[in-house]
Parts: sequence; C-alpha cells; structure tokens
Amino acid sequence: MAREYQLRKIASVTSNSTDYRAALNDQQYEAVTSGPGPALVLAGAGSGKTRTLTYRVAWLLDNGIEPESILLLTFTNKAAREMLGRVTALLPLDTRSIWGGTFHSIGNRLLRRHAREIGFQPGFTIMDREDQEDLLSAVVGSSGIDTKQVRFPTAEVLGDIFSFALNTDRSISQVIAQKYQRFQPLTNQIEFIQKKYEERKQYANAVDFDDLLVKTVQVLQQNPVIAEYYQRHFQFILVDEYQDTNKLQSEFVDILAMRHQCVMVVGDDAQSIYSWRGANYQNILDFPKRYPNATIYRIETNYRSVPEILALANAAIRANTKQFSKTLRAYRTGSEIRPALVSLYDTNQQAAFVAQRILDLREEGIDLNSMAVLYRAHFQSLEIQLALTRAGIPFSITSGLRFFEQAHIKDVAAFMKFVINPADEVAFKRMARLLPGVAVKTAEKLWEQLASVPDTERGNFQTWLGGCQVGRKSAKAWQQLGYTLGEIAPERQPVPPSLMIRIILEAIYDDYLRTKYANYEQRRDDLTSLESFAQTFKDPVDFLSQLSLLATADTEGVRVADQETEKVTLSTIHQAKGLEWQAVFVIWLSDGMFPSSRSLESVNAIEEERRLFYVAVTRAQDELYLTYPTLWTGASVDNRLQRPSRFLHEIPPDLVEEWHIGA
Repeated sequence: MAREYQLRKIASVTSNSTDYRAALNDQQYEAVTSGPGPALVLAGAGSGKTRTLTYRVAWLLDNGIEPESILLLTFTNKAAREMLGRVTALLPLDTRSIWGGTFHSIGNRLLRRHAREIGFQPGFTIMDREDQEDLLSAVVGSSGIDTKQVRFPTAEVLGDIFSFALNTDRSISQVIAQKYQRFQPLTNQIEFIQKKYEERKQYANAVDFDDLLVKTVQVLQQNPVIAEYYQRHFQFILVDEYQDTNKLQSEFVDILAMRHQCVMVVGDDAQSIYSWRGANYQNILDFPKRYPNATIYRIETNYRSVPEILALANAAIRANTKQFSKTLRAYRTGSEIRPALVSLYDTNQQAAFVAQRILDLREEGIDLNSMAVLYRAHFQSLEIQLALTRAGIPFSITSGLRFFEQAHIKDVAAFMKFVINPADEVAFKRMARLLPGVAVKTAEKLWEQLASVPDTERGNFQTWLGGCQVGRKSAKAWQQLGYTLGEIAPERQPVPPSLMIRIILEAIYDDYLRTKYANYEQRRDDLTSLESFAQTFKDPVDFLSQLSLLATADTEGVRVADQETEKVTLSTIHQAKGLEWQAVFVIWLSDGMFPSSRSLESVNAIEEERRLFYVAVTRAQDELYLTYPTLWTGASVDNRLQRPSRFLHEIPPDLVEEWHIGA
C-alpha cells in the first residue's frame, strides 16, 4: 500500500497583511476565517456575498494555500474576474494560477486535457447556439422525418429540450411530458434525433455548450485515476450562487470535493428562482445532508435597503416552509417612509400612476437611472411602455426588446398590414415565410405571381391566393392562409383589430408559435396582451399606425434633460436579480399574474413565486411601490376582475402605507 505523506503549508510572506477583522462584520469574518471542511454560507440579499467570497480567497492565500489548489466556480466569467481582481488588490500576489471561472469554462479546461477518454480530440470545436441549431437542422433534414406533414419542433426548441434533459438528469420523454406536452406524439422521433445529433457531433469533433460540463463529468465518473488527480489537486473549492446550480453542476462539485471535503458554497435559498431553466432548489437545501459535517454560516446584515423595506421582505418570505430561517437586519438607519401599497382601477391607471410618480421622484432628486419597474412577465410591461412613451420618459428594457419590436408581434401585424394594404410586399413576404416550405426565394416567387394579377381580377383573398402555383409541401398551409385572410377581411373589409388578432392566432399563428419557440407560453401571453390593447381601437389602420409609432418612438428629450444618460429600467424580476435601485415599482401584483396562473396548482411553484417576490422587493434601497390593478381589460369580451396577490395578504398591514389614487 502506498504511504501517505502530507506536505505542511508554509505561511506566506504576506501572512496577515490584510486586517480581516476591520474589513468584515462578525458574520462575514466567521465565514471567511473558518477552518477546513464543508461550509454552507447563507448570504442574504445585499449582505456582501461577493465581499465574503473575495476575502475568503484572500484569507486562504494569506495562510499559505497555493493559488493553483483553489477552485472558484461562478455563473459568469465577469464575476470570477471581479473577485480575483479584488483579491489581487488585497494581496501582492499573482492570482492567475487560481482556477477561477464558470462551470463551463472550467469544464472546457479539463476536457481539453482528457478529450480522448470520451472519443474526442483535444482540438474539438465548441459550437455556439447558432452552430448547434444549424447542426440540429441538418440532422432533422437527413432523418427522413416529414416535418411538413407534422409540426415538428424547430432546432431552437430541440436544443432546449436536449439541454434541459442533460442538466436535470431526466430522460427526453420525461422532459417532453413535463414541459413540452404538445410534442408527446413525437417523442420517439425526438429521441432518434438526439441520438443522431450525438453521433454527428462526435464525427465532427465538435461539442455544444452543455457538453463542456456533461462530458467533463462523464470523464471524471468513468476514469477514477483522472478523478483522483483533480480531487487531490483542488484542496479548496468555492462556489458562488449555489442556489442556482442544477443537478449536473452539483454532481461536478461533489466529485471534485470528494477527497478533501473543503467545499464552501455561498448562496441564498430565498433567492432560488430559476427552476424553469433547470436549477435544482434541493441542492442548497440538501447540502447539510450530503455533507453531514458541514458548518452553516448566516450573513444577515443588509447594506442595501432601509429597515422599512427589509421588514417587509422578511415578512414576505416567512410563509415558505422549505427554507433556512434567517432574518435580514439593516445596516442603514430608518427612513420613516413605509413601502407603498397602491390599488389602481385598471392596468391603464396603474401605468399612469407609475409614469407620474417617476416624474415626481425625479423632481425630488432621484435620477431616472436610479429607478426601476419590475414585473413577473415581459407582456406585463405593455401599458407601462405606452405610458412612459406618452409622458416623454426615456426607458431601457433588460427583459427583451420593446414590446412592439418583438418578432411575434411583427409577425401578427404582417397579416393585418397585408389585408389593409395588399400592395405591401414586405408584409406579404414576412407572412408567407411563416408557412411550412416557404423560404425567402419561394416568398419572392409567390409575390411575383400575386402582383401579376390585375386588381380587377383579384376578387376576395381566397380567390386571389388560390390562383397561385405552390409546392406540394406548402399547399395545405397556403390554402389555410387564404381562408384566414378572408376571415379577417371578408370581402376585403377588415374586422376590428382585436378580432383580427384572435382569428390569426387560432387559425394559423398559434400552431407556428408552438413549434418555433421554446418560450411559447411567454410569447402567447404577449399576443393576448396585444389583443387586449387592440380592443381600444375600432379601425385597424389606426391600430397599426399606433403600433408603428410606438415601435419607433423616440421619447428622449421630450420632458427630461440629460437624456443620453438617464433612463428608467424596465425589467422582469429574473433579469433584475443582483441589481439594485433607489426606487422600485413592483407591478401587476394580482393573483394569476404574480403569482402566475401556472404556479397555482403546485406548492413548490408557489414557494418559488414567493421567493421571486422576495427578490423583487429586496432590489429597492429607499422607496418601494407595490401596485395592482383591480380590473384587467383582458382578451375576453368582458373585463376581468383582479384579486390582490396572495403575497400582499401575507404582509402585516402596519408594514405598508396604503395609497388611494384619485381619478
């Protein structure tokens, strides 16, 4: 048996060069200076998580740990660079030999060394998402599957299915049954495509983004000698945002930490909000079970928000049953301004309130860059965008494009534009390319045929389109297009715009959305919101004119000076995580909107929605506005009454100030 001989660590010449006690609060100091062994650091919102990790790395180096023995795993390379840059500023040491980066960048480094063990060459190519979709399209094209007879998922959707399955350790059939029920009849074909896709990647010596971690874990699991080398090499492992790890990432950490067990994971279970992309909330909850000797450190001093906001945040998360108990405590003094709870008549009044209050706050000295409007889903920003545009308030959107610039909005508008103006070549070609078997050249040929028909011979849309020569694969869809155009403009007389949108969706576009986009539900919600907006218009020409004006609106300089630097942020809460603003508006706090209707049937989903609410309110530093409309002029004929979010009922009344809004 080989003899074990352990080298003693020699203290660094820079030992104790940093005054850790002065730089950290008591809870941070305890975590930073902890001894070897597993550790779970529960760092609440605004509590200095990055500072804690940074000083932990510095403390290890300051106490003789070799840089190359430290592995720092983050979710962005930027985060790793910032942390290591701060370490370098603290200590006069070269930190370049620290293994710091994202899970996938570290996986890439390991895989380059050991690619042959899984049948690849070290010079393998890493495909980006576009490359992946191109290869998937080629695989589908050569598979013999007739994608024109059935609405087969696009390469984008296939990529999402395969990725979710790999990162959550589920089978393709399980993922389809859970998230993509519309494709269940095609499960066998999709599994076949995945098998062929894996073969094509290996033949091409190419890997996709997920492979960087999947195949690295595979190497470590299948080769004990390689695994043991890295288990010995990485003496201290630190993981940032551990609550956001998926099953594969957790396995990666556990394999590497198997020998020394010196793994410190930092995160906040109350901010675990990404299950929809594969994050496994149980990873952080079960850490003490997987590492029975783990020490739990709580960092609860919040440096961001005033006490009034933190009192609300603590109350908001209390109803969750699956969590580590902790209480955020404010470092800052009180402001005597309680968070505002604002009930509005409808969605338009909600938007008007937000716009007016933003202008008031700016008059009070808060610049636009320090304000944000947060919402559960992107479609909930529609009325806000309209109100800010009309008020001349510049805004930027981190949750995506401006509402009217999105592809699916422009697709539906193309149908409407064409029936109003049959000479609109651009609208026709956009509409035609949505049909199976119609690409750019085919759309051009179809337009040439249509344009050659004299106006006097065009008749209704079914007759006009019916005279075109189309390919066999497109014939059925082309016929349906003629029927749909005739339905939204019978005898060339367009129906009201809201009815147009509903017909287009039901007849053609909903089916297209389902197979084209992985985020079908979100885009469908956008179009439902567009239909609601269209109800305020009787004339489709007026509606489309407004759409075009809003899509290209330039609000800068209308009311606000210094417009090039000042903009209000509009964002989904998911996109806002990690950010902060002086004043925050959390809108659409109605049951079915926030929490979302899709979460209401599951306790786990409701708890994640509550964590999302917690994340939203902890973005605010000084002022917080919680708003909800009591009426939504939704897609139905009748207006829909809205109940306040259940999360608002869980907040004690004395923690908020109710605002009553006059007309």
